[in-house]
Amino acid sequence: MTVMDDWVTAACAELDLSPAQVPVPAVLDLARDVAHQVLRPGAPVSAYLLGLAVGRGADPADAAARLSALAATWPVELGADPADPSAV
Repeated sequence: MTVMDDWVTAACAELDLSPAQVPVPAVLDLARDVAHQVLRPGAPVSAYLLGLAVGRGADPADAAARLSALAATWPVELGADPADPSAV
């Protein structure tokens, strides 16, 4: 087991969730895509939004893929200013 596996197992126990239902790779990929293509603080917020969508019945893999696709097409001019250290 990895530290991530241990964390997910413990967090799921705390929240009465099944670790088998946590798509860790999809969530990490989404966070990476948003952090690199939109802005870093958007990564945890996007993960939260993914959780809300899944809680309302969305398929986790599909919702994560849709958000990653949105991040991939996000216009650079709408992203964070790379010269502004507070934006990253």
